[in-house]
Amino acid sequence: MSSTLDLAKQLISRRSLTPLDDGCLDIIGTRLTVQDFKLEKMRHGEVDNLWARRGNTAPLICFAGHTDVVPTGPADKWDSPPFEPTVRDGMLYGRGAADMKGSIAAFVTAVEKFVAEYPQHHGSIALLLTSDEEGIAVDGTVRVVEALQARNEKMDYCIVGEPTCVSKLGDTIKNGRRGSLSGTLTVKGVQGHIAYPHLVKNPIHLAAPAIAELAATEWDKGNEYFPPTSWQISNIRGGTGATNVVPGTVEMLFNFRHSTASTVESLKSRFHAILDRHGLQYDLEWENSSGKPYLTPRGDMVDAVAAAIQQVTGVTTELSTSGGTSDGRFIADICPQVIELGPLNATIHKLNECVSVADMEALSEIYRLTLIKLLVKHA
Repeated sequence: MSSTLDLAKQLISRRSLTPLDDGCLDIIGTRLTVQDFKLEKMRHGEVDNLWARRGNTAPLICFAGHTDVVPTGPADKWDSPPFEPTVRDGMLYGRGAADMKGSIAAFVTAVEKFVAEYPQHHGSIALLLTSDEEGIAVDGTVRVVEALQARNEKMDYCIVGEPTCVSKLGDTIKNGRRGSLSGTLTVKGVQGHIAYPHLVKNPIHLAAPAIAELAATEWDKGNEYFPPTSWQISNIRGGTGATNVVPGTVEMLFNFRHSTASTVESLKSRFHAILDRHGLQYDLEWENSSGKPYLTPRGDMVDAVAAAIQQVTGVTTELSTSGGTSDGRFIADICPQVIELGPLNATIHKLNECVSVADMEALSEIYRLTLIKLLVKHA
């Protein structure tokens, strides 16, 4: 059994349902200590975090990820128990295999091989791991980043091990993510009997023209890396349940997925302006932004990872900013170059989640070559 596969199986066997770590960080920490990493455990609430660093000079390259996993769903629907890692036909099955214990195992073995080859390497290496990514993500990576900010400790490069690939290993790097901005809009009317329309103000009717304008608005055009910003309603609630009562209010939950071409402030301002132009009476509650957009243009980091992918797999990678948010949104506050690269994402959060054993080995090699390209002079 390879070192990467062995470690992945150890991690998958831990029932680390978010926000629990269930000993994963201890397994990883034991191996990193042998490689002269200084370990800092940062526990917040029920969440376990680990900041592990080797070296104290720049540049600092960090591998970031999470040990927590989503619930398994009905365990009897799996072909093998979700927390009993099983290899079948070259695939490793188990909850978290692809998202993202396979990546973490590849992080660790890549570092071990690199340090064995270059014990006096230039710069520093770090791992930032949390058990609070799949949940509400308030006591995980964001807390570690805050602690690092407080002591002015910054990264130069970061690889987040989220599963990014579509059809073959290395075909997609995430070099940024859209921001997410949500809110609750309550439009006010006057409730009354549906047979007396002159005595009511139907908030659904009042809101409809504004909704149409909001849906048709071009918030921005996007840019080279991002599609245009999207505004979507996710829920509408109105009415008493009776067929003969006009409701007094209608409530809408909505979300912007926005590019770097817009800011939170500009979106809020334009949103309010449209509502006001339609003369609505309303209450509007904005949620704290769950993620600012971030972007890593082509440069040292992207070039190094793309070259390593090409060298190991022969694949010419594509850059993408699609999908939801990741912990990269927090790390970008202290790191100018953040990318995501991990295995195929076809089975994540599904029954029978799995990762290719061969892909895990190749991923470890990609990470190792990236370390060489960024930390070994003249590589």
